Amino acid sequence: MSADSREPRILRPGDPGYTAADDARRLGPVRSAAGAAREAIRRNPRLDSAYRTGVKVVGGTTVGLGVVLMPLPGPGTLIALGGLAILGTESERAKKLNRQGVALAKRAAAAARSRREARRMQTPPTETQPRA
Repeated sequence: MSADSREPRILRPGDPGYTAADDARRLGPVRSAAGAAREAIRRNPRLDSAYRTGVKVVGGTTVGLGVVLMPLPGPGTLIALGGLAILGTESERAKKLNRQGVALAKRAAAAARSRREARRMQTPPTETQPRA
């Protein structure tokens, strides 16, 4: 029997994939494919362990790179927060740290914005003299 002559499987309420198929339709093709791939990985213990290790290595490396880049001008903090977001896909502790870090970054940005606005209000605009 060839693969073309098989009838498609029809899911019914109560079947294992019934709600997953409905969720996939709402999420879109890319997210549903990623979710399906992750579910397939979770079913295989060795593959799941390798996946989790890979996520931890990539996330930890990204956090480390961000920490190293923090003293330099540029997006070091954002890179570190991105690494925490990667780690947060597999660790609840990292997810909590990421939420706290993002909240702290937002407060710091708001404080910097308010200081800049206060400075602008204090200094009167200077008139430029035309050069002769």
